[in-house]
Amino acid sequence: MARFQTRTLPQLIAAAALVALTAQVHAQTAGSGPFQVRVRAVSLDPADKDSTGLGLKLSKKTIPEVDFTYFFTPNLATELVLTYPQKHKLSAGGTQIGTVKHLPPTLSLQYHFNPEGQFRPYVGAGINYTRFSGVHFNPAVQAALSPSIKRNSFGFSAQVGADVMIDRQWSVNFDVKKVQIDTKVYSANTEVGKFKIDPLLLSVGVGYRF
Repeated sequence: MARFQTRTLPQLIAAAALVALTAQVHAQTAGSGPFQVRVRAVSLDPADKDSTGLGLKLSKKTIPEVDFTYFFTPNLATELVLTYPQKHKLSAGGTQIGTVKHLPPTLSLQYHFNPEGQFRPYVGAGINYTRFSGVHFNPAVQAALSPSIKRNSFGFSAQVGADVMIDRQWSVNFDVKKVQIDTKVYSANTEVGKFKIDPLLLSVGVGYRF
């Protein structure tokens, strides 16, 4: 028994050291931790699919965004996208009829294809919740139609993007999302149709892994 322990102890120590070294190298390559935060500028381009016959359109806008990512594994992660309520112009037939604010947090599950490389592409799919607030119509429109909209929207989202690593922690990010956002439109409390915003979101920003 003593002979067996004497022979195997150095081997066990060497194996443990190898495992620790491999884990350290992996951590240095993939980043210093499972968390990543990004700040991005987002170009929001609405699809403006309107079934009311009013020709409704929401203004295009570039908005700030912050997102938080947690890596369950080097390949699998979840991302939460946040911003503050964004104000848009609302038009009908090319004429502005009011303004509306929307808050669109989105939660996605992502797969990262090359988690240890300098170029790290990914795809994702998730769920969006949008809260409409600050809905204001021009006085003439309000008097003639008594318009209103449904304040909550739930929909799916899809994304593709990539992180380009500057070093072990800092990166430049490029991201494209398509998000389902819609609302029912009412006149004098009677539904007149649905307005599908369904924006395309083009983003660029910087990220930090820790």
